[in-house]
Amino acid sequence: MQKVIFSFILLVFAAFSLNAQDVQPAQAPPDPNAPEISFDKTVHDYGTIVQGADGTCEFKFTNTGKEPLILQKPVSSCGCTVPTWPQEPVLPGKSDVIKVTYATHNVGPINKTITVTSNAKTARVVLSIKGTVIAKPADKVPEKTNDNSATPIQK
Repeated sequence: MQKVIFSFILLVFAAFSLNAQDVQPAQAPPDPNAPEISFDKTVHDYGTIVQGADGTCEFKFTNTGKEPLILQKPVSSCGCTVPTWPQEPVLPGKSDVIKVTYATHNVGPINKTITVTSNAKTARVVLSIKGTVIAKPADKVPEKTNDNSATPIQK
């Protein structure tokens, strides 16, 4: 009799365990009023710039959703790329900019990313900057001319 009761309890436990695995967590439906972020561009090409030049650019965006857009701190792929973003919520229909400053100290190609996280339907957007930094041209030193016809000044 004990074996029958034990078997029955084991069978009930197994049935509940299998049933619990089939339950999927309910996902909240997407909010139709959620903010949406739309960028004018997601890539900025500096082209060829001279070492030490101003490496600042702007990424303009608009909140095309129905609720305020809140940006978290954008994360750059390198310490040489510093983003500045609006701290206040961006209201629906309004625009603002994320300013990116690239330190043009090193010569060579530029290929950096800035990841923008927000409460928008598309929670993450990756912005890119690219280009090439060339060496600053050396300052020309005036050449000395040998003008034998000139008279030296004597004091």
